[in-house]
Amino acid sequence: MRAGRPERVDPEYIRHGTTGMIASRNVASGEIVAPLIQPTRTEEDFVRHINDVVSIYPEDKHIFITDNLNTHMSESLVKLVAVKCGINEASLGIKEKHGILKSMASRAEFLMDDTHQIVFVYTPKHCSWLNQIECWFSILTRRLLNKRASFKSIGELEQKLLSFIDYYNQFLKKPFQWNFKGNLLKV
Repeated sequence: MRAGRPERVDPEYIRHGTTGMIASRNVASGEIVAPLIQPTRTEEDFVRHINDVVSIYPEDKHIFITDNLNTHMSESLVKLVAVKCGINEASLGIKEKHGILKSMASRAEFLMDDTHQIVFVYTPKHCSWLNQIECWFSILTRRLLNKRASFKSIGELEQKLLSFIDYYNQFLKKPFQWNFKGNLLKV
């Protein structure tokens, strides 16, 4: 790297592995809640995360904003919401046959029901910026996982992620101030 010249990046590097993260953000406080850091992001992992968040605040109403990924409309997620909301699982039907569990669309409709204690809102395609956890992932990327970041192992990466989340929750958390100063689209 030299003044007046672009940085050169060596294309040869040793990749020590990857990991994944599922997290939620409390929009009122800015706190990152129940981060799940592990190599997989399966349906079971997502349901475990949702259960962890709901267990932290068991009496509160929960509104989760997610994208349209199939794990966000799964059979096991519908069953978890039914149990947490006191809905008889027998009334859900059978996956791909009938009832609430019949299709992705019927499961999504159930999960979006505003009368439940746990509600899901799905962002339109290409609108991840509407999801505050996605905005926070951008902060995480810029502050911790930038171009110069280097980790010797997956374990070190996971520890740095957890340390950053602790630091963020202690010193940096705050609600996002949403504002719009552009021109409205005319249709």
